[in-house]
Amino acid sequence: MSEPIRIRARIRDDGFTEVRVLIAHVMESGRRIDASGARVPANIITEVRVWHGERMVLHAALGTAMAANPWLAFHFAGGRIGDTVAVDWADDRGARRRDEVRIA
Repeated sequence: MSEPIRIRARIRDDGFTEVRVLIAHVMESGRRIDASGARVPANIITEVRVWHGERMVLHAALGTAMAANPWLAFHFAGGRIGDTVAVDWADDRGARRRDEVRIA
């Protein structure tokens, strides 16, 4: 199983909810050659979704240009302290993960 997604969600002074996400993932593009001369197979996150309760507030399609351990930050309107923010991702090998936090 993969490492937990690190998520921080807080209400900013302007009322928007700020979300920061760090996903532990190798994000291999499929173009790198290892020490033996063999190509390292691709392994990338293809989709990230963020939910505020039942409402999707972010849907991102990622590709090979994304660095290892992707970090995302964004904000949305309508969050309240104590509400749940959930993040899920899927990669091109079928691995998936979902974690959630409460807005502070």
